[in-house]
Amino acid sequence: MNIIIQSLGFKSSESLEIFIREKISNIKDDKIIRANVILFKGPASNPENDYCEIRLEVPGNDHFVKKHSAHFEVAITECVDILTQMLTKAKEKKSLHSETEIPVEEENVSMADDLDD
Repeated sequence: MNIIIQSLGFKSSESLEIFIREKISNIKDDKIIRANVILFKGPASNPENDYCEIRLEVPGNDHFVKKHSAHFEVAITECVDILTQMLTKAKEKKSLHSETEIPVEEENVSMADDLDD
């Protein structure tokens, strides 16, 4: 998985980038192509002004989360937790959908039986 980290308006520290890479690498999904992480500070009037946006690029629809907190580490952790839940939910939905599908071969056989009657 490719991890791209951008910090807008400031230079992020090496320790923050290591923290991000560790958190994102803990997400267990083979289908993740890339993780785009954007960090930026909000307006000075807001005490919780550290923002984190993470977009996971996967086949189909990408997963996107944006959180803010007083510290980048908290916002990053919240984003990763939500993304993990989103991936689990998408995986469950896909497996549920594939279990309920009728195979095409069985459907054709039953239609042919109806025509013989």
